[in-house]
Amino acid sequence: MRILSGIQPSGKLHIGNYLGMIRPMVRAQEEGELFCFIANMHSLTSIFDGKQMHQHITDALIDLLALGIDPDKAILWVQSDVPEVAELTWYLNCVTPVGLLQRCHSYKDKVARSIPASNGLFSYPVLMAADILMYSSNIVPVGQDQKQHVEVTRDIAIKFNETYGDILTLPEARIKEELAVIPGTDGQKMSKSYGNTIDIFAPEKQLRKTVMSIVTDSTPVEAPKDPDRNAVYLLYRLFAADEQALDLAKRFRAGGLGYGDAKKELFALLLEHFRDCRAKRERIAADPSYVDAIRKKGADKARAVGLPLLDKVRNAVGVR
Repeated sequence: MRILSGIQPSGKLHIGNYLGMIRPMVRAQEEGELFCFIANMHSLTSIFDGKQMHQHITDALIDLLALGIDPDKAILWVQSDVPEVAELTWYLNCVTPVGLLQRCHSYKDKVARSIPASNGLFSYPVLMAADILMYSSNIVPVGQDQKQHVEVTRDIAIKFNETYGDILTLPEARIKEELAVIPGTDGQKMSKSYGNTIDIFAPEKQLRKTVMSIVTDSTPVEAPKDPDRNAVYLLYRLFAADEQALDLAKRFRAGGLGYGDAKKELFALLLEHFRDCRAKRERIAADPSYVDAIRKKGADKARAVGLPLLDKVRNAVGVR
């Protein structure tokens, strides 16, 4: 079973990214053949600073390696290092009905969030289809809001196969387990766009400052508190063992526990949870040649899988 998953290089990774995207990727390595890529070509629809993009790509590679993606178990590569995916995108574009793309809600949502309404943004689902179909992926883990993209990929593949023969593998969407909303430091859903994230690899002093800045109410220290309405506890229980979470909830309800002390416990828990990953990241970042080698190795592996499929497509459409 071939599982494909990608992540856009759009900035610092936060704990919401880890829980929703990266931890499932790491687990998928033990379940099947994981193809994991840095979707930098997709990011070009919203990032227009070349130096920033380059740094984001490097950071994303280092972060994924530090958090548990094993290049000996998974194929890890940067999307643009397999330029043939752009060629496949064009072949798919030529059979993709405009009406299919017009029905995609992602384009409308992004334009509403002031992302420039470019053709790249509009045809984004075709590039995503090429990412999936290039490697004959069987399973694509996505959130409920991304399910439509896999459905569009299937529609495009069916149209291509009807036109040129049974060449492309139809993927299946695997809807990720929906986590409860992960609160940010202001109590809203954690999101870069809200500026309320807790970055996994922030320096220790900065991480502590961020955790201590979590917004809480004015309930006195001695008063009982409802843990389920408290961002500090809701974050704590995402990383704590069951008995730890139950103990903290009990102390909140009993009264006598101040928010400041609870935040210190959350900080200590996060620091311990990611301690090995943070140390590993420092080691990897200190060896750029290792990162470059992993990047090249992953691209070579991905191309070796994708090019035979692309050759079939080229033959089918008659360009060779």
